[in-house]
Amino acid sequence: MINRYKAVFYNGMESSSREDSISVEVALSIAVNDQPFTVTMQTPGNEKDLARGLLFTEGIITSQNIQPEIQITGKNSEGHVTSLNVLVPKDLVIKDFANTRNVISASSCGVCGKTSLDECNNKLTNTEILRGEIVPTLFEKVAEGQNDFKLSGGTHAAGGFTIDGEMLTLQEDIGRHNAVDKVIGYLLNNNLLHRVKCLTVSGRISYEIVNKTRMAGIPFLAAVSAPSSLAIDNAQESGITLMAFCRNNKFTIYSNPQQVAFSNIALPAAEVKLNQHVE
Repeated sequence: MINRYKAVFYNGMESSSREDSISVEVALSIAVNDQPFTVTMQTPGNEKDLARGLLFTEGIITSQNIQPEIQITGKNSEGHVTSLNVLVPKDLVIKDFANTRNVISASSCGVCGKTSLDECNNKLTNTEILRGEIVPTLFEKVAEGQNDFKLSGGTHAAGGFTIDGEMLTLQEDIGRHNAVDKVIGYLLNNNLLHRVKCLTVSGRISYEIVNKTRMAGIPFLAAVSAPSSLAIDNAQESGITLMAFCRNNKFTIYSNPQQVAFSNIALPAAEVKLNQHVE
């Protein structure tokens, strides 16, 4: 979602009037059974996918087999959705989520709105091997489909792929955590989560993005930028192969490299903390 804004451009020598494409940011309030859960800053569009994915990755609604009714309860003057209410049988919602997340969550950092780092203890059981040669092609497909980013340069993107590199969904948002939640929510809403084996993310990889990947049971996570140390440790412990700096036909594998294979090279032996660059 893009809006046009008038601006003044200065290049060190002269100034000029111009119009820029800017990514729209809107506050979205999410309630569960009429009980407020969070307010997140997001890019308008796919709000129901965002709510479904966020509630799943936060452990509020953990069942993959239900399709909750999601009501639009508010819109602003421009017609953008500003509030949702998710209706779920009470026995499928954790008993008390009032203190699991603060009222306002920034779009830039999903962990900032939380009161603690909630550990996700499940370790993934993965038998799939990812062909390393296809990793650059995943980001080529994402780049091709990033229409909002092409106009504004102000959105992140996340993509969900099969083990063979088929893209099942691409979602853009001003926040990379929101983009991830929109991908997972779309997959849940369309009964496709079982097919996704690799999640790609623009920007850096934080602890919480790994945790969202872990909750969704996705064994491969790839990003354009750097991971944090906590993200690497979390990925290693959970059985996720974390790949970062995926640019210019290169990437670095930081955890569980035994799950990646190349047709023409052999990877070094797996270590607890791997720091090996792959070209």
